[in-house]
Amino acid sequence: MILRRLAMAALGCALLLAQAQAQQADPAAPAQPGWVPRGTAELQALDKVYARAATLSVKIGQSVRFGTIDIAVLGCFVRPPDRAQDAAAFLAITDHQGTDQQGGAAKFRGWMFAANPALSMLEHPIYDVRLIGCRG
Repeated sequence: MILRRLAMAALGCALLLAQAQAQQADPAAPAQPGWVPRGTAELQALDKVYARAATLSVKIGQSVRFGTIDIAVLGCFVRPPDRAQDAAAFLAITDHQGTDQQGGAAKFRGWMFAANPALSMLEHPIYDVRLIGCRG
């Protein structure tokens, strides 16, 4: 199961990287069908201890604090309208619980998919984070 998750995450990363490299090589070339970049990730965060849920809007390159975790969004993409609806975001999540609040312990760094949240997810005893979608 873990190997399947890693393989799917690696495949998604490779596809996005190849598309980005192709667009950098010739910026005037039309975008290939695949993933379309967006500027903001919509996330749902849950504190399982206090049953507190929040919907978070995080712009690319920025981070937000939820409880003791910081969630940084490094990229957010959606499928074109002629494809099955899905969104993918590259997130870096660190936990500052029990630290000096300067540098936290990395808990998750990778792609999350809206249509299949179990494929790649944060494994944390207190918090759940999932991608709802990407916009703007």
